[in-house]
Amino acid sequence: MKTLRQASIGDTVKVVKLHGEGAVKRRIMDMGITKGVEVHIRKVAPLGDPIEVTVRGYELSLRKADAEMIEVE
Repeated sequence: MKTLRQASIGDTVKVVKLHGEGAVKRRIMDMGITKGVEVHIRKVAPLGDPIEVTVRGYELSLRKADAEMIEVE
């Protein structure tokens, strides 16, 4: 299982599954990250948190904890 956090800068990955429950999962889905969507890794902050990605045509910053809940291929 590969998570969004493990993806490298410049990679474009496809979301396979969202882990987590309740409000956290709902918040990730509200940001546009759903099963089947492609996510491009743009930048990672010097200490690894946050991760900047492009999803559905806009830029988004995710915390490492949130990125770990997103399974990709």
